[in-house]
Amino acid sequence: MKKSVIFSALTIAGLSASAAAAGTLDDVKARGKLNCGVTTGLVGFAAPNADGRWEGFDVAVCRAVAVATLGDENAVEFVPTTGKTRFTALASGEIDMLARNTTWTLSRDADLKFTFVGVNYYDGQGFMAPKDLGVASAKDLDGATVCIQTGTTTELNLADFFRSNNISYEPVPIETNAEAQQQYLAGACDVFTTDASGLAATRATFENPADHVLLPEIVSKEPLGPLVRHGDSEWGDIVRWSLNAMITAEELGITSANAAEMSAGTNNPEINRLLGSEGTLGEMLGLSADWAKNIIMTQGNYGEVFENNIGENTAIGLSRGLNSQWTDGGLIYSPPFR
Repeated sequence: MKKSVIFSALTIAGLSASAAAAGTLDDVKARGKLNCGVTTGLVGFAAPNADGRWEGFDVAVCRAVAVATLGDENAVEFVPTTGKTRFTALASGEIDMLARNTTWTLSRDADLKFTFVGVNYYDGQGFMAPKDLGVASAKDLDGATVCIQTGTTTELNLADFFRSNNISYEPVPIETNAEAQQQYLAGACDVFTTDASGLAATRATFENPADHVLLPEIVSKEPLGPLVRHGDSEWGDIVRWSLNAMITAEELGITSANAAEMSAGTNNPEINRLLGSEGTLGEMLGLSADWAKNIIMTQGNYGEVFENNIGENTAIGLSRGLNSQWTDGGLIYSPPFR
């Protein structure tokens, strides 16, 4: 088993090095569209709406990069991936970037040869159970059956939590969130565990969300963010700063409604550099001067993207918490545009 895992990691790393040999930006421009890996469907983060149009918190990152590189938020091919298929899809070049509630870890950086370009959601693993199961804590789950997605950090976190608390469980392996929801509601498992944000998003789709409780324990750190292959730093810079543009825009008070007006020039040099009325930041990235302005006008700033897709006024109802701006006591923070 151990040899098989090592071989798999080496294979993915080899694919990644090969796919990154060519310039990804040139490939995207020649193709005329961005291939962006997303989840198979998680409402609020990445899922097609009733008209088949992909929308969500992670989808906005994909669209931001498409706007920056191609000038069109719709020039994106969304490629659904599972916990098992996502890394091979990125390493092989099937997708240009991955924006799929994926946790930044050392092994994924160093062993699988990927570059995480930032964090767009600080999360942690939690547990959801039917209210009538009568449990108030994850520590009450001794002997429980647990639905868990394979190929994720969730598997190891679950084993660590139960081992450290000297309790046992029986895993029920699933591959997609849709399968997890089906199995959980059918009673095939007592509990579903994944990132707390994913649990909230899943519960929001239930016919009777109030019949299910999110247990209080958060048992891990899950910094989620977009990633690219090693070996193409220029492409990594574009994805990184597309995310940072939305984060900085919120900090500076730039919104989808006022970005065009502010791009005419302000008294704040960083706003001017971000929106392209001063400096040559776009040129440094191989992009147009108004690349960041176009991102903000089409996607909104980070706060707008959060509130429109997963915020407290949506069915998912997530508070900002750790995902508040650093100026409000959170962890969301961008390096300066200078």
